[in-house]
Amino acid sequence: MLPSTERLLLGPGPSLIAPRVMRALGAPMLSHLDPDFVVIMDDLRARLERICRAPEGSFAFAMSGTGTSGMEVAVSNLVQPGTRVLSIVSGYFGDRLAQMSVRYGGEVEKVAVDWGRAVDPDAVRTMLGKTRAEVVTVVHAETSTGVLNPLEAIATVAREHDALVLVDAVTSLGGHPLDADGWGLDAVYSCSQKCLGSPSGLSPVLFGPLALERLVPCRGFYFDLELLEDYWLKRKYHHTMSASLIYALSEALTIVEEEGLEARWARHERHHRAFAAGLEAMGLSLLPPEGERLWTLNAIRVPEGIDDAAVRKHLLTKHNMEIGAGLGPLAGKIFRVGLMGASSTPELVTACLTALEDALAAQGFRAPAGAGAAAATAALA
Repeated sequence: MLPSTERLLLGPGPSLIAPRVMRALGAPMLSHLDPDFVVIMDDLRARLERICRAPEGSFAFAMSGTGTSGMEVAVSNLVQPGTRVLSIVSGYFGDRLAQMSVRYGGEVEKVAVDWGRAVDPDAVRTMLGKTRAEVVTVVHAETSTGVLNPLEAIATVAREHDALVLVDAVTSLGGHPLDADGWGLDAVYSCSQKCLGSPSGLSPVLFGPLALERLVPCRGFYFDLELLEDYWLKRKYHHTMSASLIYALSEALTIVEEEGLEARWARHERHHRAFAAGLEAMGLSLLPPEGERLWTLNAIRVPEGIDDAAVRKHLLTKHNMEIGAGLGPLAGKIFRVGLMGASSTPELVTACLTALEDALAAQGFRAPAGAGAAAATAALA
């Protein structure tokens, strides 16, 4: 049975989808090599390059699969047995990048960071001096902790050591500033269902010119970048791309460009700060300190004595609202609230605070009535 009511998606993804993106899914079906379809593909590639601010000579495309497929494309074409990799691990997804690099034979060293804190670029510099790594992997926006890592500074340090910079931008592309050319990022992957506001199933990927020069033989077939280039650029069959998902992502990227990147980034920041003000007024706190917080994903400490699963169930059943749970060592310790893409609006900021107040009150946590929504409204004004 199909759902009949739209859920308020305020978790770590997927986010809400604009009606015009949903309508794009219903456009007439085309073959993955249809002449009209490849025109859409070329337009999508150009939009991705602009949104990533890609350097000249880059290759941008959308990989069939979720963000993890983008991760595997990046790793499998830049890491081979013996490749020295320095992985910055500040949460669940930084660790996944390290694990995947090991699976492809990389000699992986880690910069381990406390979950809930951003990495210190000087720690990266120190480790690079010891390891002489060829590839540095980093999660820009660590979805598991709500932390924004200082990507531009990390890339500068990597450049000092002639290391490629491989970036997970799954929860930042379209919501936080990202400049592949200006910052010196070599490989970037993201996903369609978060800040970009499209259904899940595609992973935008960018390989810059230096990464393209340093490709290694890919041990797989599906993720082989040379074969993917043959499909996207030379129209050779590789796999059957979903036309409907390409339509939807293309429309979502059109919306991003219509809004403007700077305006879109400012919108995400404005709504995050209003939400944080509301949480503070309610007596709640965010896990990362000020200056290290994501605008797109808010990691809220679960108050002592509160059952996080019961709160999330209350929000789902009474308010038709989804938020996320903590992962790994943060399971049961944080709520994860995503304000991304079409889910980043003033109305949803106040609605979430009001619903959260109600769900916490059901377990005996008493915040001043209406304080969260009032503080957020004041911040927005």
